[in-house]
Amino acid sequence: MKYYDKLIFELSRKGRTGYSLPSNPWKASTDGIPAALRRSAPAPLPEVGEVDVVRHYTNLSQMNFGVDTGFYPLGSCTMKYNPKINEEIASIRGFQGLHPLQPSCTVQGALELYYDLENALCAITGMHRFTFNPCAGAHGELTGLMIMRKYHASRGDTARTRIIVPDSAHGTNPASAAVCGLEVVEVKSTPEGLVDVNDLKPLLDGTIAGIMMTNPNTLGLFEKEIGEIASLVHGCGGLLYYDGANMNPLLGTVRPGDMGFDIMHLNLHKTFSTPHGGGGPGAGPVGVAERLEPFLPVPKVVKTDNGFRVLGRPGMPPCPKCGNPKGSKGCEESAGEVSGFLGNFGVLLRAYAYILMLGKENLVLAGKYASLGANYIKECLKDCYKLPILSVCKHEFVFDGLASGKATTLDVAKRLLDFGFHAPTIYFPLLFHQALMIEPTETESKETMDAFIEVMRQIAAEAEEDASILQEAPHTTPVRRPDETRAARQPVLKYGDLA
Repeated sequence: MKYYDKLIFELSRKGRTGYSLPSNPWKASTDGIPAALRRSAPAPLPEVGEVDVVRHYTNLSQMNFGVDTGFYPLGSCTMKYNPKINEEIASIRGFQGLHPLQPSCTVQGALELYYDLENALCAITGMHRFTFNPCAGAHGELTGLMIMRKYHASRGDTARTRIIVPDSAHGTNPASAAVCGLEVVEVKSTPEGLVDVNDLKPLLDGTIAGIMMTNPNTLGLFEKEIGEIASLVHGCGGLLYYDGANMNPLLGTVRPGDMGFDIMHLNLHKTFSTPHGGGGPGAGPVGVAERLEPFLPVPKVVKTDNGFRVLGRPGMPPCPKCGNPKGSKGCEESAGEVSGFLGNFGVLLRAYAYILMLGKENLVLAGKYASLGANYIKECLKDCYKLPILSVCKHEFVFDGLASGKATTLDVAKRLLDFGFHAPTIYFPLLFHQALMIEPTETESKETMDAFIEVMRQIAAEAEEDASILQEAPHTTPVRRPDETRAARQPVLKYGDLA
């Protein structure tokens, strides 16, 4: 073990400090804090010098795998490179210093950005209006379902308490539906991996609020029967919800609104450029068809003759200059509040910069390159990995493990780390026992994909010759192969618990 591979607690020496704080002129006391909430002894923190702290965190950062250090082909996650110019724009002092409770007249530029981004997303998706309040994709799903329920309730249609979800859906779909108080009804897939229309038809009745779909679905396949599906669901009085996690390959080519979807969310942190992972940051704006606009949550940005205003912000004092109102006429109809303010502004700003930078013509290319890369990798590897569905895919595809069956998908994923590639998504979707979902994203070069293909072929050959090479992998990473089940069920979260 290298010296700086040690835990920072192992570097600790009593009496060392890496900081200097000014004395407290207010002589603050802990007397007002209940005794049960006060420490009886100082926190057991490591005592190290500043240089050791800097080296500790720098070394930790170099142990981590990120999209800036290597290929990250996670299916349904779109871990693509994000242009650094967008980070610079989001760091401009004038943006960083904004506060969400400022009077509207002092933040006209930011409100104009909200307004223009909404128009851009409407043009891209075919939706009529968007709300930026949801802070992530699953939050957007919940918001969209709240809008769906509000719509049915406004018509006195209270029997619609069930939502249809395909068996290939993202796991957040049934989870969001359950949180929203809806009963999930599963519709099966055909052997070709698409929604089975014949299985769908008997499910449609007056209790169905709608259907949640991803198109292309989690197998990377375009739902060719979407026109008939939309007609059937609308015919029974339901609505169509579009999970926008797989929007990348459709950019500039197909719009969810034109397919018949009434509500959708977008993962701006996936499709439109924000580094994501580890729980955030995110943005899951929700778009709706025109008839559903009154049910959008508040607050929202509107354009008036006197500039831009924020409507429906409870408790917001009116500005003495512009007279910004506290509410709007449609607030009673809306789905209410889903977040304190207008979402994560920094994420929205990055998305706006990304869209402007690419423009209409290059957004179309992004979608085409996403599909081209996935099909290229699929065709180059289908002789040594099981390909259960042979049709052309969009941005991602799914193998069902090694063709030889001599090692598991987990073994393949672990071995990839030895070659500097992050593993694809494994064991999802649940339609295949040894699922290996690969998404190269539109930002990767042919050379990178060729290198990945070569390594995947080498791993398949190793499995044939000596499967133990895979079963004991990774061999070169700082952390080898932990007991993942035990780590999940009995996590060691504190240094003192290591023994």
